[in-house]
Amino acid sequence: MPTLHTPRLTLVPLADEHLELEYELDSDPEVMRYLTGRAATRAEVAQAHARRTATASGFGFWMGFAGEDFVGWWLLRPPHGPDQPEVDGEAELGYRLLRRQWRRGYAREGSLELLRYGFEELCLDRVFAQTMAVNTPSRATMASAGLTFARAFTSAAEYDDPIEGAEQGEVEYEITRKRWLETAG
Repeated sequence: MPTLHTPRLTLVPLADEHLELEYELDSDPEVMRYLTGRAATRAEVAQAHARRTATASGFGFWMGFAGEDFVGWWLLRPPHGPDQPEVDGEAELGYRLLRRQWRRGYAREGSLELLRYGFEELCLDRVFAQTMAVNTPSRATMASAGLTFARAFTSAAEYDDPIEGAEQGEVEYEITRKRWLETAG
Protein backbone atom coordinates (compact mmCIF):
# COMPACT_ATOMS: atom_id res chain seq x y z
CA MET A 1 0.00 0.00 0.00
CA PRO A 2 1.33 3.43 -0.82
CA THR A 3 1.65 6.40 1.49
CA LEU A 4 -0.96 8.95 0.43
CA HIS A 5 -0.87 12.74 0.78
CA THR A 6 -3.42 15.53 0.98
CA PRO A 7 -2.77 19.24 1.57
CA ARG A 8 -2.84 18.68 5.36
CA LEU A 9 -2.54 14.92 5.90
CA THR A 10 -0.08 12.13 5.38
CA LEU A 11 -1.80 8.74 5.28
CA VAL A 12 0.63 5.91 5.99
CA PRO A 13 -0.20 2.20 5.79
CA LEU A 14 -1.08 0.69 9.15
CA ALA A 15 1.86 -1.08 10.79
CA ASP A 16 2.62 -2.70 14.13
CA GLU A 17 4.18 0.51 15.49
CA HIS A 18 0.72 2.12 15.30
CA LEU A 19 -0.93 -0.19 17.84
CA GLU A 20 -0.75 2.35 20.70
CA LEU A 21 -2.32 5.01 18.49
CA GLU A 22 -5.15 2.60 17.66
CA TYR A 23 -5.63 2.01 21.38
CA GLU A 24 -5.73 5.77 22.05
CA LEU A 25 -8.43 6.10 19.40
CA ASP A 26 -10.56 3.07 20.26
CA SER A 27 -10.39 3.59 24.04
CA ASP A 28 -12.47 6.78 23.78
CA PRO A 29 -16.13 5.87 24.34
CA GLU A 30 -17.30 8.88 22.29
CA VAL A 31 -15.23 7.76 19.29
CA MET A 32 -16.75 4.28 19.62
CA ARG A 33 -20.29 5.51 20.36
CA TYR A 34 -21.83 4.42 17.04
CA LEU A 35 -19.61 1.37 16.59
CA THR A 36 -19.71 -0.60 19.83
CA GLY A 37 -21.30 1.86 22.23
CA ARG A 38 -18.31 1.66 24.57
CA ALA A 39 -14.53 2.01 24.78
CA ALA A 40 -12.52 -0.92 23.47
CA THR A 41 -10.22 -2.86 25.75
CA ARG A 42 -6.51 -3.24 25.00
CA ALA A 43 -7.11 -6.90 24.08
CA GLU A 44 -9.93 -5.96 21.68
CA VAL A 45 -7.72 -3.36 20.00
CA ALA A 46 -4.93 -5.92 19.59
CA GLN A 47 -7.39 -8.34 17.95
CA ALA A 48 -8.73 -5.58 15.70
CA HIS A 49 -5.16 -4.60 14.76
CA ALA A 50 -4.43 -8.15 13.63
CA ARG A 51 -7.56 -8.13 11.43
CA ARG A 52 -6.80 -4.66 10.08
CA THR A 53 -3.28 -5.58 8.99
CA ALA A 54 -4.54 -8.69 7.16
CA THR A 55 -6.52 -6.78 4.51
CA ALA A 56 -6.26 -7.70 0.82
CA SER A 57 -3.43 -6.31 -1.31
CA GLY A 58 -3.91 -2.69 -2.37
CA PHE A 59 -6.61 -2.24 0.23
CA GLY A 60 -6.21 -1.56 3.90
CA PHE A 61 -6.00 0.93 6.72
CA TRP A 62 -4.07 4.16 6.68
CA MET A 63 -3.01 6.09 9.77
CA GLY A 64 -3.44 9.82 9.27
CA PHE A 65 -1.07 12.48 10.54
CA ALA A 66 -1.23 16.27 10.33
CA GLY A 67 2.45 17.04 10.65
CA GLU A 68 3.50 14.99 13.68
CA ASP A 69 -0.01 14.88 15.19
CA PHE A 70 -2.00 11.68 14.93
CA VAL A 71 -5.48 12.39 13.55
CA GLY A 72 -7.08 8.96 13.07
CA TRP A 73 -7.37 6.21 10.50
CA TRP A 74 -9.07 5.64 7.17
CA LEU A 75 -9.89 2.38 5.47
CA LEU A 76 -10.62 1.15 2.00
CA ARG A 77 -11.38 -2.57 1.87
CA PRO A 78 -13.37 -5.10 -0.12
CA PRO A 79 -16.94 -5.67 1.07
CA HIS A 80 -17.26 -8.03 4.02
CA GLY A 81 -19.79 -9.07 6.57
CA PRO A 82 -23.52 -9.75 6.58
CA ASP A 83 -24.58 -6.32 5.29
CA GLN A 84 -22.00 -6.04 2.52
CA PRO A 85 -22.37 -8.53 -0.34
CA GLU A 86 -19.01 -9.34 -1.92
CA VAL A 87 -18.95 -7.65 -5.32
CA ASP A 88 -15.82 -7.34 -7.44
CA GLY A 89 -14.88 -3.73 -8.11
CA GLU A 90 -16.44 -2.42 -4.90
CA ALA A 91 -14.92 -1.27 -1.63
CA GLU A 92 -15.98 0.10 1.72
CA LEU A 93 -14.70 3.49 2.84
CA GLY A 94 -14.37 4.20 6.54
CA TYR A 95 -12.72 6.59 8.96
CA ARG A 96 -12.26 7.03 12.69
CA LEU A 97 -10.76 10.18 14.19
CA LEU A 98 -9.60 11.25 17.62
CA ARG A 99 -12.21 13.42 19.29
CA ARG A 100 -9.81 16.38 19.47
CA GLN A 101 -9.51 16.21 15.66
CA TRP A 102 -13.25 16.33 14.97
CA ARG A 103 -14.82 19.22 13.02
CA ARG A 104 -11.60 20.22 11.24
CA GLY A 105 -12.43 18.71 7.85
CA TYR A 106 -9.90 15.88 8.21
CA ALA A 107 -12.44 13.06 7.79
CA ARG A 108 -13.57 14.52 4.45
CA GLU A 109 -10.03 15.31 3.30
CA GLY A 110 -8.73 11.79 3.97
CA SER A 111 -11.87 10.25 2.46
CA LEU A 112 -11.46 12.24 -0.75
CA GLU A 113 -7.90 10.96 -1.08
CA LEU A 114 -8.98 7.35 -0.57
CA LEU A 115 -11.72 7.82 -3.18
CA ARG A 116 -9.11 9.13 -5.60
CA TYR A 117 -6.83 6.21 -4.83
CA GLY A 118 -9.67 3.69 -5.14
CA PHE A 119 -10.93 4.97 -8.47
CA GLU A 120 -7.60 5.91 -10.08
CA GLU A 121 -5.24 3.27 -8.72
CA LEU A 122 -7.50 0.31 -7.91
CA CYS A 123 -9.96 0.99 -10.77
CA LEU A 124 -12.96 0.46 -8.51
CA ASP A 125 -16.49 0.77 -9.88
CA ARG A 126 -18.19 1.75 -6.62
CA VAL A 127 -17.23 2.84 -3.11
CA PHE A 128 -19.71 2.79 -0.25
CA ALA A 129 -19.75 3.73 3.43
CA GLN A 130 -22.11 2.59 6.15
CA THR A 131 -23.08 3.95 9.56
CA MET A 132 -25.94 3.99 12.02
CA ALA A 133 -28.84 6.16 10.83
CA VAL A 134 -28.48 8.34 13.95
CA ASN A 135 -24.80 9.11 13.28
CA THR A 136 -25.43 12.48 11.66
CA PRO A 137 -21.78 13.68 11.80
CA SER A 138 -20.57 10.66 9.83
CA ARG A 139 -23.44 10.95 7.38
CA ALA A 140 -22.52 14.61 6.82
CA THR A 141 -18.92 13.61 6.12
CA MET A 142 -20.03 11.02 3.60
CA ALA A 143 -22.21 13.57 1.81
CA SER A 144 -19.47 16.22 1.84
CA ALA A 145 -17.08 13.72 0.21
CA GLY A 146 -19.57 13.24 -2.64
CA LEU A 147 -21.29 10.03 -1.55
CA THR A 148 -25.07 9.95 -1.85
CA PHE A 149 -27.67 8.03 0.13
CA ALA A 150 -28.10 4.53 -1.32
CA ARG A 151 -30.24 2.66 1.19
CA ALA A 152 -31.44 2.23 4.73
CA PHE A 153 -31.32 -1.21 6.27
CA THR A 154 -31.50 -3.15 9.49
CA SER A 155 -28.18 -4.75 10.32
CA ALA A 156 -27.93 -8.50 10.13
CA ALA A 157 -25.29 -8.42 12.88
CA GLU A 158 -26.24 -9.67 16.34
CA TYR A 159 -25.39 -7.50 19.34
CA ASP A 160 -25.47 -8.60 22.99
CA ASP A 161 -25.84 -5.00 24.15
CA PRO A 162 -27.54 -2.87 21.48
CA ILE A 163 -26.18 0.62 20.89
CA GLU A 164 -28.49 3.54 21.59
CA GLY A 165 -30.18 4.45 18.30
CA ALA A 166 -29.65 1.00 16.75
CA GLU A 167 -33.42 0.56 16.52
CA GLN A 168 -33.40 3.24 13.79
CA GLY A 169 -31.23 1.03 11.59
CA GLU A 170 -28.27 1.79 9.41
CA VAL A 171 -27.62 3.64 6.19
CA GLU A 172 -25.35 3.20 3.22
CA TYR A 173 -23.96 5.99 1.06
CA GLU A 174 -22.19 5.42 -2.25
CA ILE A 175 -20.31 6.94 -5.12
CA THR A 176 -19.72 5.25 -8.46
CA ARG A 177 -16.67 5.62 -10.63
CA LYS A 178 -18.79 7.41 -13.24
CA ARG A 179 -20.09 9.92 -10.70
CA TRP A 180 -16.64 10.45 -9.23
CA LEU A 181 -15.18 11.16 -12.68
CA GLU A 182 -17.96 13.69 -13.33
CA THR A 183 -17.29 15.56 -10.08
CA ALA A 184 -13.51 15.13 -9.77
CA GLY A 185 -12.72 16.99 -12.99
